Amino acid sequence: MPEMNFLPIVVAALVPMILGAIYYGPLFGKQWYDSLGKTEEELKPDNMAITYGLALFMALILSFTLNIFIEYMHKDCNEAGELIFGSHHTFGHGAFHGMFFGLIAITPVLVSFSLFHKMSFKSILLNTFFWTLCLAIMGGITDVWN
Repeated sequence: MPEMNFLPIVVAALVPMILGAIYYGPLFGKQWYDSLGKTEEELKPDNMAITYGLALFMALILSFTLNIFIEYMHKDCNEAGELIFGSHHTFGHGAFHGMFFGLIAITPVLVSFSLFHKMSFKSILLNTFFWTLCLAIMGGITDVWN
C-alpha cells in the first residue's frame, strides 16, 4: 500500500462542494433546474447539515479512492525489483488520471442512473461534465501534493 498524505485528500474532497456551488449556481444553475423540471426551492435540502455533511463524506471517500487509483497507476520498479509508488507527481498528470477515472468509473454510473430516472440528456450532460471536471481537479490536487 502506498504511503498517503491525508491533507490533500481532505482538500480535494472540498472540490465538489466549492465547484458545485459555482457550477450549479451562477454558471449552470438555471439550465440545471430547467433540465430537471424543478425550481431552486423544490431542490432545497430539508436538512442542510445532514445533506451537506453526507455529501462531504462521500466526496472524502471518492477523494481517497481516487488517490489510491492514481498511486497504483504510478507504480514502477527500481533496479532491485522493488515496487516504487509515486514516480510521477504533477497536477496535469493527476488531472488526467482523475478525468480518466471520471470517464470510466463515474460516467457509466451517472448515465445509467439518469436513464432509469428519466432525466433529460441536458441533465445527464451537465452532471457527467461536472463530475469529470471535479475528479480532474481532485486528481491534480492529490497527485501534485503527494
